[in-house]
Amino acid sequence: MKIGIVTETYPPETNGVALTVQGLLEGLREAGHDVQLVRPRQAHEAAASAPAGMLCVPGATLPGYAGLRFGWPATRQLMRVWGAWQPDVVYVATEGPLGHSALRCAERLGIPVTTGFHTRFDHYARHYRLGWLAPLVRRHLRRFHRRGRATLVPTRALAAELQAMGIDNARLLSRAVDTGQFAPQYRDPALRRQWGVADDVPVMLYVGRIAAEKNLDLALRAFAAMRASVPNLHYVWVGDGPERAALERAHPECIFMGMQHGADLARCYASADLFVFPSRSETFGNVILEALASGLATVAYDCGAAREHIRDGHNGYRVQEGDEAAFLDACVHLVRDGRYRDMRASARASVVMLSPDAVIADFDCILSDVAGAGPEPLPAHYRPVSQGLCSRQETCP
Repeated sequence: MKIGIVTETYPPETNGVALTVQGLLEGLREAGHDVQLVRPRQAHEAAASAPAGMLCVPGATLPGYAGLRFGWPATRQLMRVWGAWQPDVVYVATEGPLGHSALRCAERLGIPVTTGFHTRFDHYARHYRLGWLAPLVRRHLRRFHRRGRATLVPTRALAAELQAMGIDNARLLSRAVDTGQFAPQYRDPALRRQWGVADDVPVMLYVGRIAAEKNLDLALRAFAAMRASVPNLHYVWVGDGPERAALERAHPECIFMGMQHGADLARCYASADLFVFPSRSETFGNVILEALASGLATVAYDCGAAREHIRDGHNGYRVQEGDEAAFLDACVHLVRDGRYRDMRASARASVVMLSPDAVIADFDCILSDVAGAGPEPLPAHYRPVSQGLCSRQETCP
């Protein structure tokens, strides 16, 4: 098939959405499909520097996140490119201006569309004192995703949430983890010496954006509670974000590694001992799978990846969402008497069968189903005209 993938975030940006989309794209190409990626141009890229199979459009920096960008609407450009290329199906991974214009273009050209639900922007609003915006954000998400033939979600629980929001086209596409990249064998004594810890000293790990929506205050309170039981516990932070500088100043006892990638990231996971994930704003939480694959017992709220893969007392602890007292108790219970050591093997075993190849096969199947259903019916007020532009050109950005 000819498959268009549209995303507002992509590596070298480092976040769950960017890495997930990259994995899907590479998997489809390995399966023999002709895939074109549409994404915002990075700040360092020249206008004509996009490689084959990639269309880069103008973008801007996301407020509050210097390392992330979003794409401006590109309806006219997409009409020209897709009108000539004629993709069989389009996957729109993000709900920003670029994603919205991609939906509009696909509708006008009659191209079947699927969307991906990766980020709970309605939940983010309350972390930035914009809770009053949440109903408007949910309305936007509902209108956006109902325009596709399928909305891909990583868990059945999220599918049920979307159903309650009025998005009734959810289809399950599970997440995988590369258990070859993330594995206990990459534990590195030299890295632990860099952290200043001996072999028998436990290390607590954080991986992700260092931002308000990640519930960082609870992470720090968990560290303090655990340190009361195990005074030599160390806390290593991997990632970057708007809260990092303030946290580094306020908590010199913590070790901040900044952004890590590839083998360096795998070494950080494997060289730690336990993983605490207090976020309540995730649709999934890929870092949980990476931590478990690396042999780290994990504490997280009972949602997303934790609900799917953590079993209490076996590879970590799941806590009822919002119960902070229970969360702190679970963290202390994990570190006390070295219980995390007993869970290393079972943490790894709990995700070792999550094959990326199986996820790609499911994604391929979903796209084939959507493409096989035939072209989207064109809205009554749109009529294709020459050069791929719609007859209502005044409405195109």
